[in-house]
Amino acid sequence: MISIKRKTLGDIIMDVVVYVILTILAILMVIPFIYVVAASFSDEVFMAKTPMFLLPMKFTGSGVENHFSAAAYETVFTGTTSKQVIRSLFVSIGITVIGTMINLFFTATMAYGLSRKTLIGKKFMLNIVLFTMVFGGGMIPTFLLVRNLGMYDTYASLIIPGAISAYNMLIVRNFFIELPQGLEEAASIDGCTDIGIFVKIALPLSLPCLATFGLFYAVGHWNGYMTALLYLNDAKKYPFQLVLRNIITQTAQDQIEGQELPEETLKMAVIVIGTVPILCVYPFLQKHFAAGVMVGAIKG
Repeated sequence: MISIKRKTLGDIIMDVVVYVILTILAILMVIPFIYVVAASFSDEVFMAKTPMFLLPMKFTGSGVENHFSAAAYETVFTGTTSKQVIRSLFVSIGITVIGTMINLFFTATMAYGLSRKTLIGKKFMLNIVLFTMVFGGGMIPTFLLVRNLGMYDTYASLIIPGAISAYNMLIVRNFFIELPQGLEEAASIDGCTDIGIFVKIALPLSLPCLATFGLFYAVGHWNGYMTALLYLNDAKKYPFQLVLRNIITQTAQDQIEGQELPEETLKMAVIVIGTVPILCVYPFLQKHFAAGVMVGAIKG
């Protein structure tokens, strides 16, 4: 028979305390995002005079009432900037997808190679990787390198210079080191090559690890701003974040010139537009974050 341990009063109290703390933390994290969404649909004057609210509102002669206005989003997606915004959105999606695939390919292959005990010169290569984590060339040498390699004003400049993160690679390498040797030995006895072991054994078992770092890479590409500002000269190649920045700058200039535009609500709308697409990726990767992929992989 399987004995079921009953929870003591102390266990119940601890569970309640944990749930209360987690609920409070969740609320504190969700409320700012709800405020940003509500502010993006609210009245400009109401937002300027009200520090916090969770529903789109506006001032009226009799007080305050619910108000839903998409003026900020219309400013972004209509008029002279609409085509540029849509084009930049596809540019950012392409850079994020292709860049993340390249990041994961180089991270996984290099990490797996450096995790093998039989690799010749492994310590020397690891020292080179660690050296890059401590010392960097800086912005100007990197810019000159990108330009001399012919990547200036190309999408390659947004992907290739950051094709691999030394820190992420070292963590993935440690994950590969902890993989059971019995699986690899059994595959080797069955005639599987090193590449076959990597593709058929190591990669499937490392999906939670790779999914996590893939998400980090994707968020970095999607939010990429400085690299595009430094390396791109053609406005038609601008990614989404840089175009949104230019819209805010242009709106501020128009305000100075006397045109009435929703400047504050526009900033909130830009935050929502820039955040929601990458949030949609989380549900697809959530299942890979769970531990226990290797349960039952080896039977003693």
